[in-house]
Amino acid sequence: DTGIDHQALLKQFEHLNHQNPDTFEPKDLDMLIKAATSDLENYDKTRHEEFKKYEMMKEHERREYLKTLDEEKRKKEESKFEEMKKKHGDHPKVHHPGSKDQLKEVWEEADGLDPNEFDPKTFFKLHDVNNDGFLDEQELEALFTKELEKVYDPKNEEDDMVEMEEERLRMREHVMNEVDINKDRLVTLEEFLRATEKKEFLEPDSWETLDQQQLFTEDELKEFENHISQQEDELRKKAEELQKQKEELQRQHDQLQAQKQELQQVVKQMEQKKLQQGNAPAGPGGELKIQPPEEHKAGDAPQHPAGADQPLPPGHAQEPAVRTDQVHP
Repeated sequence: DTGIDHQALLKQFEHLNHQNPDTFEPKDLDMLIKAATSDLENYDKTRHEEFKKYEMMKEHERREYLKTLDEEKRKKEESKFEEMKKKHGDHPKVHHPGSKDQLKEVWEEADGLDPNEFDPKTFFKLHDVNNDGFLDEQELEALFTKELEKVYDPKNEEDDMVEMEEERLRMREHVMNEVDINKDRLVTLEEFLRATEKKEFLEPDSWETLDQQQLFTEDELKEFENHISQQEDELRKKAEELQKQKEELQRQHDQLQAQKQELQQVVKQMEQKKLQQGNAPAGPGGELKIQPPEEHKAGDAPQHPAGADQPLPPGHAQEPAVRTDQVHP
């Protein structure tokens, strides 16, 4: 009852050889590479899904904006959208990623070499930047910059740089699928040279850019909008609940403040009443400040006038005065 997903936890350690916990062997390396490859594939898949949501959100916001416009402004905005879309699609031909034409273009424009002297082996070594004997994903993606610049320009309003990075990802995945034989996400010199011997290398199919593809259907967009609507409703309900809690806390605060002021007023009235009765005011802790009576000094006796009648203590009756004119036997 700990709430732990043990199956998901175990998947984190699938790359470990539990039969040999002491040494790192070639088998351990193979398991590690496979686990890392799987993680990267899942990462690429997540990126594609996020890009699709991004495109649907763009279209959703565009349609919501059109709803706020009158008929004339709506037509004008739709005309502008179609114009920008057409302008974006008007670009030079994009060579098929990994084809001879695409690599020769890099050889000539990026490397500054004679296109007639193109040599695949030399090309591989030139672009193996860290000299580890492999073309990794970053080194491959760098080869597509020239092709992407034909379609995307950060200065153009109609070109979206998020779409450019998605296009780069698609190109890299395509080349990896065609060239990477052992699926370790690394291209060796042998794999690269073998790919240059294929028919697809010399006579590739045309490459369709993102603007030539339907990225989502109307049903998918509708489902996405429904999901957004549900999320907005949930957020609205939470906001209303928080507002109610805020109002209740404010009400309680005001009530406590009123009680505090009432108590302060009562204490003030009591102190004023004590002052009117001649009593000392209460101290900070509520105690009365009463001074004890002064004691008589030793040797002092109360002075009374001679012959004056003095009160007797309680319980003592005063004896009548003796008459001298009466004689008793």
